[in-house]
Amino acid sequence: MDSRSDDTSRLHDAFCALRTALTAEIVGQAGLIERLLIALLADGHLLVEGAPGLAKTSAIRALAARLEADFARVQFTPDLLPADLTGTEVWRPQDGRFEFQPGPIFHPVLLADEINRAPAKVQSALLEAMGERQVTVGRHTYPLPPLFLVMATQNPIEQEGTFPLPEAQLDRFLMYVRIGYPEAAAEAEILRLARERARAAVRPAAAAPPRMPLADVFAARAAVLELHVAPQLERYLIELVLASRDPARYDAALARRIAWGASPRGSIALERCARAHAWLAGRDYVTPEDVRAVAPDVLRHRVLPSYEATAEGWDGEKLVAELLDRVPLP
Repeated sequence: MDSRSDDTSRLHDAFCALRTALTAEIVGQAGLIERLLIALLADGHLLVEGAPGLAKTSAIRALAARLEADFARVQFTPDLLPADLTGTEVWRPQDGRFEFQPGPIFHPVLLADEINRAPAKVQSALLEAMGERQVTVGRHTYPLPPLFLVMATQNPIEQEGTFPLPEAQLDRFLMYVRIGYPEAAAEAEILRLARERARAAVRPAAAAPPRMPLADVFAARAAVLELHVAPQLERYLIELVLASRDPARYDAALARRIAWGASPRGSIALERCARAHAWLAGRDYVTPEDVRAVAPDVLRHRVLPSYEATAEGWDGEKLVAELLDRVPLP
């Protein structure tokens, strides 16, 4: 085995160990942990929807604790201003100049908690930074860190006083993940861990977990891009996206239910996430199962139902499931 293969194997083992450690700490949310790692490898951002208390904050905080990266959390509220997120220029009279004070958006790992509680100006400030990897304040533009991972959350229970993200802004997110309550066995494990942590709170602080160098993250991203994607699989991936734009080729009823299909950004996201899913599984090639595994999270916010379909209870997730059933496998 050549040195390049040895290094790829080492990186894969490191990410497997990271996944194991996070799954042990964040019980009952293995799917969220998997999606966080896929976003990290695919250089994208997550929008996570789930009820309060499902460890969304704990998951992203635990990931940051195991990377050589700083973490920041911003609680989005209706009175938040764009400068509270991006930073502002402060006048220094002793120097006779303005000095830029960076905001929390300049942290490599950022939790945007309840993003739909902030007004459109604040949402736009975050989503512009996500898309362009830079922040402009006044006349100056400041680059964001090379590693920039945003996990935004939404609460599906209470919608009063919220500002729903427009579809064009939702498209900036690599994946839109929905999480639910843990099963009974996981709930029992959560209780056990909570008791252990309560006891540990009065003991001397434990040693911090080992942190993964960012160079390894970037090397793993490069390894993911080297995975083989067969021409037939690429055609299948593209056909899924094209079917969302022209579903009449497969089902006339489905065509009436889909108002808008996925953009080319959806095709790019689907391929990147399928590659990352395959790499985490230890393969050097992508299969149709990898595409199908990530397609609901990649496309549910990019395939929009018509008014008629919404009235009948259809949403993006159900439409993507129908597309997966109708587009033939390669």
